[in-house]
Amino acid sequence: MTIVRFAPSPTGRIHIGNARTAILNWLMALKETGQFILRYDDTDVARSTEEFARGIATDLDWLGIKPHRVEYQSRRFGRYDEVADSLRAAGRLYPCYETADELDRRRKRQLARGLPPVYDRAALKLTHEDRARLESEGRKPHWRFKLDGRVVAWDDLIRGSQHIDTNSLSDPVLIREDGSYLYTLPSVIDDIDFAVTHVIRGEDHAVNAAVQIEITEALGARAPAYAHHSLLTGADGKGLSKRLGALSIGAMRDSGLEAMAVVSHAALLGTSDNIHPCADYSELIEGFDLAKLSRAPARFDEADLRSLNAKLVHNLPWEAVRDRLPDANEALWLAIRGNLETVTESAVWIKIVNNHIGSAAGSEDKDFLREAAATLPLEPWDQSTWKIWTEALKSATGRKGKSLFMPLRLALTGLDHGPELAQLLPLIGRDKALERLR
Repeated sequence: MTIVRFAPSPTGRIHIGNARTAILNWLMALKETGQFILRYDDTDVARSTEEFARGIATDLDWLGIKPHRVEYQSRRFGRYDEVADSLRAAGRLYPCYETADELDRRRKRQLARGLPPVYDRAALKLTHEDRARLESEGRKPHWRFKLDGRVVAWDDLIRGSQHIDTNSLSDPVLIREDGSYLYTLPSVIDDIDFAVTHVIRGEDHAVNAAVQIEITEALGARAPAYAHHSLLTGADGKGLSKRLGALSIGAMRDSGLEAMAVVSHAALLGTSDNIHPCADYSELIEGFDLAKLSRAPARFDEADLRSLNAKLVHNLPWEAVRDRLPDANEALWLAIRGNLETVTESAVWIKIVNNHIGSAAGSEDKDFLREAAATLPLEPWDQSTWKIWTEALKSATGRKGKSLFMPLRLALTGLDHGPELAQLLPLIGRDKALERLR
């Protein structure tokens, strides 16, 4: 069975970049009739909160992502300790005592000599007495994984054939001085224990794959398939990091965007497919293929997303919005949806149709509007009423074009733009129309 995972840290809300990763994983699970695991990488207990975890769950639910399983790394420390002990016993996890300042000075010396800034494994030369002395001075060890120093190769499902010589990498720190775990080891253990088959994530983790493959194999397991997608940039080609607050999924939801507009944009961005609004996941599932994802950075433009959202709204059936618009009806929705960018904008037109409003027509049109009231047809009305009325008014006043239609629109709606009045007029009704014309 195909098993994927989305592994956010609950130290904040997810943004469009995180959401794209989640959506790609969800599509993979649905395409392969597999499972999607939501795994909270909350080993940083000082910064991780249950409130953020709940917020992430809320955002995923809004996006239509329903995890088959939820896991918290903070509840698995005993398991991580057990595996760490086995790696120590095998000589693959070794203690180091350098301070951050000492390591920084060492890196600078290496660079000055034209050498790569790779950890020199000085800690492996320490004797038992050396370690005892350092610990008596108050130093506590951090723990590094001893890499094999070989070429690690894998077939990335997006980037193609990949290989990294781990001789070019420092032995990664897996455990901090305070005993807390960095991302790498818990992630590998979880992928093994939860039988994850595919890891789909951003290309900023591509180098990590080589390290994780070595650790996985050191634990006697087989590494999952990896797929590293390109990262998002802004429309200007620059990173999104400074604007992630505005690009959080919560902020997008609050701004009135439709979930499937966000999903469609995120799923199709950076692929060979045309970006278009999908009403639900079914079309995206059918066309999903990791091979369609480009290795080039994908440009995210909020204006494009809002345009996509408008296209989606223009085609939403009444059944899709009925529960959100208790003061509207199907006829009103069908009349106004083509002029909306978001469903929330419908509030303006619901008020115009249902409530008393002030006319925005100028005083110079007072006589014209009086004539308009006099020629207003009797009910019942339908969508032909507007044409019948304006033709009669044109004959009576000699007005045509904008001078005929704009004063009527301003008087009837209070705005100089909007849906076709042929559709709105029957919804406004004769009594309110007369009131506004007078």
